[in-house]
Amino acid sequence: MTTVLALVELTESGALASGAASTLAAAAKIGNPIAIVVASPGKGKNVAADLGALGAAQVVVAESSTVATALVTPSVDALDAAIDAHKADAVFLPNSGDGREIAGRLAVRRRTTVLVDAVDVAKGKNVLIATHSVFGGGFTTTSEITGGIPIVTVRQGAAADRPVAGKPTVSTVAVESTSSSGVIDSTETLASDSTRPELRGAERVVSGGRGLGSAEKFALVEQLADTLGAAVGASRAAVDAGFVAPSLQVGQTGVTVSPQLYVALGISGAIQHRAGMQTADTIVAINKDPDAAIFQVSDFGIVGDVFTVVPQLIAAIEAKR
Repeated sequence: MTTVLALVELTESGALASGAASTLAAAAKIGNPIAIVVASPGKGKNVAADLGALGAAQVVVAESSTVATALVTPSVDALDAAIDAHKADAVFLPNSGDGREIAGRLAVRRRTTVLVDAVDVAKGKNVLIATHSVFGGGFTTTSEITGGIPIVTVRQGAAADRPVAGKPTVSTVAVESTSSSGVIDSTETLASDSTRPELRGAERVVSGGRGLGSAEKFALVEQLADTLGAAVGASRAAVDAGFVAPSLQVGQTGVTVSPQLYVALGISGAIQHRAGMQTADTIVAINKDPDAAIFQVSDFGIVGDVFTVVPQLIAAIEAKR
């Protein structure tokens, strides 16, 4: 395979969504990635340089006057046209809500199959092979499509090597959707005053569990996260105990992350939590229970009191700067 389309989502402000890096990195493992940006007229070219830094060799801005009001159909139309225009061998999308919807609709049009929530991809003998973490993270399996163009949704934050950055060529095409679609009447953007990275898609994550003991002591997680420039996460037990907001929950019923570094503080490691983080590149666990299940998936484990170990860790990191 040589030509791979990678759909890139934008935020309400026009910036790249967090799944862009993972989608392009996965596409680059298969072939030459072409980033497809679907945006209102005049609002897509400003991300071209950022996409080049993420490994896109070419950027196609598909301008649609209805993209802000029509649910997903402009993106389906843009990808459908781009497959023919570029003779694409595969299509990659972020495994977001919209990404899965677009993938399904595109698969129906192209009479092919979707490989959903891939955590890794590889070239097989004339096929694309996708790796999935399934059944709550208890098993790893692979899948492939033997007929039709492969359409793959990539887990946001999936571990992958960053492609070589470059200066992409940029082209613009007009896309006017003729398909029926649901209509967005209005949107509301909720501003965040946090300077930390967004949990989904963060390269580094520090999570805390019930072992922190209280919402006040959970501040230790935030201190280490700020030292590492990491996002803050939590186990379900910590969320249920009221230590942090539900939006920070990592796990099967929360956010799935796959960062380069995941640090678990006072987390026992129930299967539901491991399902949301065990595909991280490097996992560091600190827990006073030597039999804690989190040590089964950790690359580095420290048996000790987090309130003793973490301050020493923060001091050691600061001393290196």
